[in-house]
Amino acid sequence: MQTLESLTDQARALAAGIDLGVSETEVARQMQICNACRYCEGFCAVFPAMTRRIEFGKADVHYLANLCHNCGACLHACQYAPPHEFAVNVPQAMAKVRLQTYSDYAWPAALGALYRRNGLTLALALAAALALFMMLVLGGSGASGRAAPAASFYAILPHGLLVGLFAPVFLFAVLALALGLRRFWREITPSSSDPGASTMSGVAVREASLNALSLKYLDGGHGEGCNNKDDGWTLWRRRLHHLTACGFVLCFAATAVATLYHYMLGWDAPYELPSLPKLLGVLGGVALLIGSAGLFALNLRRHPLHGDAAQKDMDRGFIALLFFSSASGLALWLARSTGDMPLLLAMHLGVVMALFLTLPYGKFAHGIFRGAALLKWSIERRQPDRLKLGSD
Repeated sequence: MQTLESLTDQARALAAGIDLGVSETEVARQMQICNACRYCEGFCAVFPAMTRRIEFGKADVHYLANLCHNCGACLHACQYAPPHEFAVNVPQAMAKVRLQTYSDYAWPAALGALYRRNGLTLALALAAALALFMMLVLGGSGASGRAAPAASFYAILPHGLLVGLFAPVFLFAVLALALGLRRFWREITPSSSDPGASTMSGVAVREASLNALSLKYLDGGHGEGCNNKDDGWTLWRRRLHHLTACGFVLCFAATAVATLYHYMLGWDAPYELPSLPKLLGVLGGVALLIGSAGLFALNLRRHPLHGDAAQKDMDRGFIALLFFSSASGLALWLARSTGDMPLLLAMHLGVVMALFLTLPYGKFAHGIFRGAALLKWSIERRQPDRLKLGSD
């Protein structure tokens, strides 16, 4: 079997035609070939789910594409991979369909299409614009040159103003994600005359949650990890995803705890170490900084045959916003008693606002859709397999 290095020219040629895309029809073609072979059935959830189908409509293709974790194992095991005339490259084909998922199920649809085409540029431009807006707000209130007593952010921007700025952004992100998820779920789980077709048991929910949180299918099907720059296995992609996710959750938890302190206990910011909000925020910021930087480094070395070129711009935009959110937050904490604090505050708030405004249209939304696909698989695998083309 040829290595990835021997296929570089073909991969670059495929990547060059990326604007044309690989449609749902192309994924369906590859799934028909895989269904006849079934060599990769034990690698991940995609292939046993595939064997329950003989036809692949749009809903099936988007379901399988979001079930795919792009570990690369099937590409290296496939006897029909390029340069074979069948040109089967499941990770690449699925990645292109996932990119389409982001815009097809986005709400509003126009924002999804815009972010799909200009992910990195839009993310950085939006962050810069919002940071500039925050600087103008500070300048207009005369706060930009004001000293910050006791390192209080609220001495620069009143608590009510911050809530008024961020609450609509947060609620918009939640609403857009919820509407996109509802549409995706309704399409991949159509109504059926079979009363058991949509049964959601607690066991299925627990299994799907565990698989999502543990990133089970980033183990390559053998526990040794994913492929990245070549056909060698590495666990770093899984580890860095976990580190980034934990950092994001800890930072969000820090904000949630601080909100409870303010409204329920009457404890006003600033909070310092070893208070819980500060401890969660610092640990989360460091984890997010390291995790996002590591994912960016892996993304730069990712081989084009793995399909990430289809969503490279979008992925890097999301990673960049995560990195700058954590970097600016940590810098703000370290400079909280200096004259640079107002400027850093404006920059941090601008980046965080840009991050939440773009969450429904990129890699974060994919995490939501992947969770839904894993839940569907956990439900589906407990139902009778009428085709009997494979086994769980």
